[in-house]
Amino acid sequence: MKMMMQILIVAATQPEIQPLLDHFGDKKPFDVLITGVGMVATAYAMGVQLGIKKYTLVINLGIAGSFDRRIELGEVVEVIRDTLSELGAENDTAFIPIEQLGFGKSQFDTTNNLSDFWNGASIKKVNAITVNTVHGNEASITNITKRIYPQLESMEGAAFFYACQQMNVPAIQIRAVSNYVEKRNRDNWKIGLAIKNLNNFAIELISTLIQA
Repeated sequence: MKMMMQILIVAATQPEIQPLLDHFGDKKPFDVLITGVGMVATAYAMGVQLGIKKYTLVINLGIAGSFDRRIELGEVVEVIRDTLSELGAENDTAFIPIEQLGFGKSQFDTTNNLSDFWNGASIKKVNAITVNTVHGNEASITNITKRIYPQLESMEGAAFFYACQQMNVPAIQIRAVSNYVEKRNRDNWKIGLAIKNLNNFAIELISTLIQA
């Protein structure tokens, strides 16, 4: 008898994954964890949930802003490295990451790749940062781009990776780009398109996983 995968879908807010939930309805072949926005809420919620149940795969779904203009608005990507970009100390105009201070770790790689679970998947692999304050100032955007060269930013991704690594759980992070990182202008955002594409991809991914 084939054992069904134990899958946990993690999102900061329910609207980001509502089409996925609607598609599978009451017969969802996965558990759902809505953490709330931000790295603190994510780390706490993940710690509680992963302490209750063991999962075959944990998937973080969400939207994100992109520093990389080569990534199209609405495009779905896989985050393979995520950094807590604000974790460290200022030394006048220089920034000292927590690794250099000797107090911990700020950079986390994915525990697994999407291709480990779905050979047919073909999306860009990107590096991201996790922030408390999303960037919307030209000077701060320039500074973070020179320091880390991120392609995406979210408010949860690195905390998600951290929790999964601590609990030794296979994990992947999938995001769709809703906007470019620039001076805040909601008229340029494509949240609806990002959510649509993210959920279409997630439905296909889950369908593939449960049939494997």
